[in-house]
Amino acid sequence: MEMDRREFLKGTAWMGVAAMAAGCISRMPSLSGRASMFGFAVAPIKKLRVGIVGLGQRGPGAVHRMASIPGNEVVALCDRHADRVKRQNAWLKENGHPEAREYTGEEGWKDMCQSDLDLVYVVTPWHLHAKIGLYAMEHGKHTVIEVPSAMTVEECHALVETAERTQRHCMQLENCCYGEIEMLTLNLVRNGILGELKHVEGAYIHDLRDWCYMPPEKGGYDDYWRLHWNAKHVGDQYITHGLVPIMQYMNINRGDKLDYLVSLESQAVGFNAYADAVYPEGSWQRSYPIKMGDMNTTLIKTHNGRSIMIQHDVSSPRPYSRINLVSGTQGMLCDYPYRLALADKPGGGAHAFDEVKAEEIRRQYKHPLWKKAGEFAKAVGGHGGMDFLMDLRLSYCLQNGQPLDMNVYDLATSCCLQELSERSVKNRSASIDIPDFTRGAWQSAEPLGIVDVDLDKMGININEGPKADASALNV
Repeated sequence: MEMDRREFLKGTAWMGVAAMAAGCISRMPSLSGRASMFGFAVAPIKKLRVGIVGLGQRGPGAVHRMASIPGNEVVALCDRHADRVKRQNAWLKENGHPEAREYTGEEGWKDMCQSDLDLVYVVTPWHLHAKIGLYAMEHGKHTVIEVPSAMTVEECHALVETAERTQRHCMQLENCCYGEIEMLTLNLVRNGILGELKHVEGAYIHDLRDWCYMPPEKGGYDDYWRLHWNAKHVGDQYITHGLVPIMQYMNINRGDKLDYLVSLESQAVGFNAYADAVYPEGSWQRSYPIKMGDMNTTLIKTHNGRSIMIQHDVSSPRPYSRINLVSGTQGMLCDYPYRLALADKPGGGAHAFDEVKAEEIRRQYKHPLWKKAGEFAKAVGGHGGMDFLMDLRLSYCLQNGQPLDMNVYDLATSCCLQELSERSVKNRSASIDIPDFTRGAWQSAEPLGIVDVDLDKMGININEGPKADASALNV
């Protein structure tokens, strides 16, 4: 079925040509004959009109951050709950921004996508991510989608094909790529400090039991959607936080590609033990079985022979960690806490972590974006500032006609592993091949460089301090 769909879409390549004639730029031809999204940029959007759909837990922060960036205007707000839309519109008005158009109801996002705006910013429950992204692109809008942006291999193929055909940006909002240590790591890798990379590890280890069982009226997930997802699935269903920064370090889709994976997980104990301890006998929580194992470990081999380990655990009483371990021929870096060990000479050993050297390297190789705007970003907020830096860089690229830091191939390559890891777990950890969504273009695509923003060009004076309500952004 997939091949039939792809053959059909080859006949629609002319639509991409028409899109380029309307102001889009594509710098690399696709091996399939469709216009590639590598190096893709559009004409500068000096006034970036943004529509945000999903105003529950993460959406309000997105409204505040995007509205606070000069050159942006939040022109549309959408949520199925009208009170959430009213609340964010009131915030816009109170903070000196024009009120946005309001869209409500189960499919209000369709009307929003058809309205007059440039970018659709998706912050809804997972099952709507790809659906809204596809609809937005079909209606001529660029789209950025919270993680994970797609839940199945089929959705990943659809997003890639639609982005290529419509020539619209489709980027995953992977904020962890903009974390201070992740950006430091990328800078170290680009400068060869760790040598040639051999093995990397990432994770999402975050005790979410209380959040998953929290009633929606008290701030929990609407309709307990995340708990219900965990009840139905196994495998790593939230893989991108640990994986996507690693993909950047290793130039995945830009000189190397993910080849195959195996996935194994422990028994499911944590959620049900929590429910038994917290809720009374006879409650639905205690009789609701959770399928997802407590700890999932997925191992990935790349085409160039390197190895990756990714873990997922949201049901154990463990401190938060994304691990972020990078091992090369000249040393290693690991986070949570940040540590560094470098070889004492070429070919030498690194037998202990060196705290003094680690801090020296941290200062010397701090990423330019963090040097320039890190403290400002922390004040604005959003996961320690990385959310703001992600939105700042996104806005800068669109306002100035530059390619985005991540494209639809990165989205698809990471998100497809959720279904593939589930297949492997269900089949005694069988080896599963990983699709090449770039169709061979990874061999010549350029790696991500050390990106930056021109704050003066954007009209941002960091000495004045952030104008957004910082307390509302740490969500």
